[in-house]
Amino acid sequence: MKIDVQATNWTVTLANDTTITLDGDAAERLTQLQELIATHEVAQGTVNAEEFVEVNGQLVELAQYLTETTNRPFVVGEIETIATIPWEVVYHGYTPGKDEYSVESLLTVGNGFLGLRGTTPEMEIAEENYPALYLASLYNTAASQVADRTIYNEDFVNAPNLQKMFVIVNGERVDIANNTILSMKRRLDLKTGLFESWTTVQLTDGKELAIHTKKIASMANVHQFNLSYSVTPLNFSGEMTFVSEADGDVYNYNVARYRSLSREHLDVTEIKVAKNNVALTAKTKTSHITVAQQAQLHYDETLAEAKTEQTATKARQTVLFQATEGQTYTFEKTVFVHQYRANEAVPTIDFSMDFPTFEESYQASAAAWETLWATAGIQIDGDLMSQKMLNLHTFHLLASASPNGNKDLDASVTARGLHGEAYRGHIFWDELFILPFYIIHFPETAKELLLYRYRRLEMAKKDAAKAGYAGAMFPWQSGLDGTEQSQELHLNPISGEWKEDHSRLQRHVSLAIAYNVWQYWHNTKDTEFMEQYGLELMLEIAQFWQSAATFDETTQRYFIDRVMGPDEFHESYPNAEKGGLKNNAYTNMMVVWLFEEIERLSQQLPTEIVQTIQAKTGVTAQQLEKMAAMKHHLGLEINEDGIIAQFEGYFDLKDLDWAHYKEKYGNIYRMDRILNAEGESADAYKVAKQADSLMIFYNFSKEQVRLILEDLNYELPTDYVERNLNYYLERTSHGSTLSRVVHAQLAAMVDDQDLAWKLYQEALYSDYRDIQGGTTAEGIHAGVMAATLFIPLTTFAGLDIRKATISFTPNLPKAWNAIAFNLTIRGIHLHVEVTKTALQVTADQATTIEVNGQAIDLSANEQTTINY
Repeated sequence: MKIDVQATNWTVTLANDTTITLDGDAAERLTQLQELIATHEVAQGTVNAEEFVEVNGQLVELAQYLTETTNRPFVVGEIETIATIPWEVVYHGYTPGKDEYSVESLLTVGNGFLGLRGTTPEMEIAEENYPALYLASLYNTAASQVADRTIYNEDFVNAPNLQKMFVIVNGERVDIANNTILSMKRRLDLKTGLFESWTTVQLTDGKELAIHTKKIASMANVHQFNLSYSVTPLNFSGEMTFVSEADGDVYNYNVARYRSLSREHLDVTEIKVAKNNVALTAKTKTSHITVAQQAQLHYDETLAEAKTEQTATKARQTVLFQATEGQTYTFEKTVFVHQYRANEAVPTIDFSMDFPTFEESYQASAAAWETLWATAGIQIDGDLMSQKMLNLHTFHLLASASPNGNKDLDASVTARGLHGEAYRGHIFWDELFILPFYIIHFPETAKELLLYRYRRLEMAKKDAAKAGYAGAMFPWQSGLDGTEQSQELHLNPISGEWKEDHSRLQRHVSLAIAYNVWQYWHNTKDTEFMEQYGLELMLEIAQFWQSAATFDETTQRYFIDRVMGPDEFHESYPNAEKGGLKNNAYTNMMVVWLFEEIERLSQQLPTEIVQTIQAKTGVTAQQLEKMAAMKHHLGLEINEDGIIAQFEGYFDLKDLDWAHYKEKYGNIYRMDRILNAEGESADAYKVAKQADSLMIFYNFSKEQVRLILEDLNYELPTDYVERNLNYYLERTSHGSTLSRVVHAQLAAMVDDQDLAWKLYQEALYSDYRDIQGGTTAEGIHAGVMAATLFIPLTTFAGLDIRKATISFTPNLPKAWNAIAFNLTIRGIHLHVEVTKTALQVTADQATTIEVNGQAIDLSANEQTTINY
């Protein structure tokens, strides 16, 4: 299909050379075109020129819109450019505010050490747009006065802005937010990490400028980022001033609900300027982390010599030159960024270092990205848009943490990556969903992420002791030093009353850590890691849960109370004075697994290692015996239909009139807030934000869960998984994007393939379409992005890395013809291709795998095909 764009109509040429003219306004033509595509055999198409249409108030380019709504490739110009569609994220226009903030999150470039939001160099911190530089584990705690109390928040700090470049014409500064934007296009090349923008600006006197900018966060040298700024006067000649700034007068502004709190976290400690070079050093106010940045300008110095000036918080370099109409002037900036903890020496500023050009830096970074893609990329045949989303998610996972950026870096992946400030950049249980991506592709990086937790083990032990427990109690929200960063009190802005915040009772975060340690060990057999770190973590966590359990003489079972499960809607029992719930099913079953695994590890690991770590942690033989007994006697509440209660007393809660609330509110993802607004509480209802009891089936196979229940001496109906899935799906609002991936995996487990595909697709597009109404503005959702990369391998390709032998039970969705990927398990590198009729696998060492229950021996470096 070929579409010729004209001022008053579109001419459409079909494959059989039939020509159809579409007229009317843009919306009418778009409707006609969609109907035409739906009724004809259209494999692909071209549009001879960029045509923009407004859809739901947003400006979109026609070819891109057709691609995304039909899942068929449409391009502007040559058909050969179809190959780039899955590798680029493109936005047209500029919609200041929350929509713009979301665009900036999805156009962020990063390398695991640093992340740069997808703004252009002219943009300032404002309601309209938000430039930011984030550095892994850069936190600072500030006090804020809220009502009659002083509260303390540890924030993910927006570092000084050395991206800033702009031009001034006749005293008018180009800054995007306050100019007339005639056109704007931004593009992120996922394959190479190149961000570009093309903007045409009209000044108040009618002068027009074309500005082309480029930006990379180097994946070759992760302490470096580069910018290029090209400006072309389109309808005038005359004097122009180019300005480059190093701005230390920055603050946190990304999340609207935090803006009334303290947001200044930095003090500028040193500024140095020398012709084309500038250095700015700043230190966080309370954590005393130093951020040191140095930059150098590259440009045609025959234009003019750069002049410099500085204040206490900023340095400015200006180039005043005579511009000629139609001529392009390019300025580049190379920036180096380092951070130093309070106990680390900060090197003196040295401008003699090499500052590579943009092109040199880009080529080196693109080569590094190529290596990462060869390891972690997933290839899909038959589904263009799923391929694009998988590429987008892989890119942002590697921007959040990478083998290049996280080596010897004491950091983990925040819930929102290096892309925004939601949750204050803290680290949660999202690691449960994130770590598998690194375990199977970059095990050394997975180890670095786990070491972030190990280095905070002592703090977790102190917090456990303070709360009256043994072992290690890891915080729900973790940041710089591993102390609990969840709020103790929460102010209701409507009532003006303070209420206890119970979110820290989500103690299952420690079980996620233990599970990730086990997953890493199981798939690497890194005995040294277990000896030095892993077993100690698991034993300390096991000690905590043993101490948290109490024996009930009446039921002859242990119970665990004062906890919250993954479903954050339920913090306590209705009208209870204290927070927390009793016998959360997910928590208790994970504790049983942990005690089972401790027993297995004591048999798998060398005896001397086990004895040494037991002595170090103080875990006695008697305690191990108690754990072994507890795994048979922890309590669950299960009704006569085989439904596992989310927690004890769950069945006593009220049912919700879902139809009423859907009709009244439409979007009911956050039912807790809706109920609160009506003077009700989610605590009183059978309503869930996300999977809770069902989470156990995300972590383990149906067979493994059966064994856990058998250990607890519970017997359930043969179809209990289907019953539990249907029961909880009817009561879940999916207020977390993670909910959909969990339910998708369960739906596939019970062979409801259509539901599995529907939920997976919703999760896959959740950030790109910002389905939660603006949350992407505050950063990408790293957990769901990682999970949507894992589901294709596990649920669809049928990979199971939890068994002793790598196992496959292929189950491709209807929309996919094939999937191909690489993985590394126990030091063996495998390339896998799965179709609907065969699996092809090549291993670099001889090994044995399992396909549909059959053992298959692989020879080194030979492709083996298994038909089914």
